[in-house]
Amino acid sequence: MRTIRTVAELRAALAPERRRARTIGLVPTMGDLHEGHLSLIRAARADCDVVVVSLFVNPSQFGAGEDLDAYPRDERRDRELATAEGVDVLFAPAPAEVYPDGFATTVSVSGLTEVLCGDAERRGPGHFEGVTTVVAKLLNMAQPDVAYFGQKDAQQALVIRRLVRDLDIPVQISVLPTVREPDGLALSSRNAYLDPGERDRATALHSALAAAEAAVAGGELAAADVLAAARTELEAAGIEPEYLELRSTVDLAPAERVNGTTLLAVAARVGRARLIDNTVLTSKGDR
Repeated sequence: MRTIRTVAELRAALAPERRRARTIGLVPTMGDLHEGHLSLIRAARADCDVVVVSLFVNPSQFGAGEDLDAYPRDERRDRELATAEGVDVLFAPAPAEVYPDGFATTVSVSGLTEVLCGDAERRGPGHFEGVTTVVAKLLNMAQPDVAYFGQKDAQQALVIRRLVRDLDIPVQISVLPTVREPDGLALSSRNAYLDPGERDRATALHSALAAAEAAVAGGELAAADVLAAARTELEAAGIEPEYLELRSTVDLAPAERVNGTTLLAVAARVGRARLIDNTVLTSKGDR
């Protein structure tokens, strides 16, 4: 495995592979690799001839007061895990390589980014603009055939699909299922912030989703009833959600009832960790 720091080196490394018509898979990450990331890497390894993993803690997607400085970083461990999974190229640029002096261009996707994790009143402006700008840059840098993302970041996945469609970027976006701990907690680098008591409470996010799924399976389809079932689990753990909402899986429009496939998304702060999770609810008649 090669560790590469610059865009020029990355393009030079991938150009011969592209000339040989070898397929290139990209797994964008902010490092601190865990089993969720590794599941994406394994899918890329199974699908593609060449696997590139990017490690870049993107400063432009962190709001004021968020955990940019504290975000877990351990490149040596990441290199070991990536090597064990058969990664060909680890792309680990410095911020100045991604955002050089005088950088003045951003990419934004409207219509999907103003709600949930993009709500400016909750997180401040610019989160998704930071995400879409860096993803557009990474796709241009590596020019992969396939790029891999996790369903845990459901809104992000929708936004990136729209970005690729609207800008005619020739890449397939593959979104893979959320990877969870045995007790249901979705894997996240921010889980490292949780102390043992907070770790136990954090499982309420998954319990809330499971309660909503059970309510739908029992015939409850109205948003108020489904959300009430989920909220009960959060309240029992003393968690006040940042948001707990039913949204369309197509355009994130508010959903008044479970109809077809409906996204139930939740975000909450547990201790100093901001955690997100989601599930797609499907009524009996739509299965």
